[in-house]
Amino acid sequence: MFGRWCQPIEIEGAVDFQKIVDTPAPKISYPESGKGHDVALILYTGGTTGVAKGAMLSHNNLITNMMQLRSRCLSVIDDKIENILAPLPLYHSYAFLLHCLTMPYAGNHNILVANPRDTLALIKLFTQWPISGFVGINTLYLALLRHKDFSSIDFSSMKFCGAGGMAMTTSVSEEWAESTGSPIYEGYGLTECSPVVSVNIPGKERLGTVGPVVPETETKVVDDDGNEVASGETGELWIRGPQVMQGYWQHDGETANALTSDGWFKTGDYVSISDDDYISIVDRKKDMILVSGFNVFPNEIEDWVNRHPDVLESAAIGVPCEKTGESIKLFIVPNEKEVDIESLKAHCREGLTAYKIPREFVLIDDIPKSIIGKILHRELRETP
Repeated sequence: MFGRWCQPIEIEGAVDFQKIVDTPAPKISYPESGKGHDVALILYTGGTTGVAKGAMLSHNNLITNMMQLRSRCLSVIDDKIENILAPLPLYHSYAFLLHCLTMPYAGNHNILVANPRDTLALIKLFTQWPISGFVGINTLYLALLRHKDFSSIDFSSMKFCGAGGMAMTTSVSEEWAESTGSPIYEGYGLTECSPVVSVNIPGKERLGTVGPVVPETETKVVDDDGNEVASGETGELWIRGPQVMQGYWQHDGETANALTSDGWFKTGDYVSISDDDYISIVDRKKDMILVSGFNVFPNEIEDWVNRHPDVLESAAIGVPCEKTGESIKLFIVPNEKEVDIESLKAHCREGLTAYKIPREFVLIDDIPKSIIGKILHRELRETP
């Protein structure tokens, strides 16, 4: 035994592994044959806005989504020759689909990263291998760009940089493309959708969007009453397709709230969809701030604030306000030096509508994030 001694844990219904090994007769009866709709995997949601839930994904869900993703990537990623750097943990739905299914199916080489927060070690992997594919999230791209050794990386072999899991800020996408010569193909997905829903088309990528949906996927945008809104208007995204989960494990009530009787999955994300079907993510429904009756989305504020040269990253939340219902509180991580708050307020006035300008500015050393780097607005709302 390593480490300190721990009190044995008794779990009702659990079977001791050693007893199974020592028992000659099999304990499990196997079905004669499985079916495509049988549950193959339970992956848990990130829990950034509430308690994590287990999404039940079938064989059909996973295989279909693998082929949907391949259909979008085949023009830039070849089979059997690529080195794909894998910084996201494999229990993350996108990393699982890409690195455990799609790339092994293609015969490509995945290079697993033990600790993506160790930016120096990550940069060394870039220099040790001719990397042709890399998928991360906004905070990871930002950490690489800000590292002093970033300029040592040779990106001449890079064919594909992808992003998902959280919205990319425009400033980071632009800086990455300018610094590396490789644009970031942003996509969108959810654990409940195996996870890929949409990806920008290589050569037709559109900055600030997550591209059009992958094949065999339907979408619609609805208001709070479930009525479909006009093209280009903002509302909640609903999805229907072969990659949508079977339901939440042991949460029938949550399943009923998320899935309609005719197969639509309610994402909880606010989006707009252009006339030519490119999706723009606005924000999480639960993170929306209501100021004097106006909807304010943290992503828009953070994207603009992060353009200020003294700001490394930021996060906006709503706090109660007698006058406006809610007001905006902004948390800021300085970029090497102290932020001039008056300069930042002027920057906000320059690019944000009056009711979207933060009323409170808080300097902090670090913004709370999930294990893969998503900003935890929920934890910030609990901050005194």
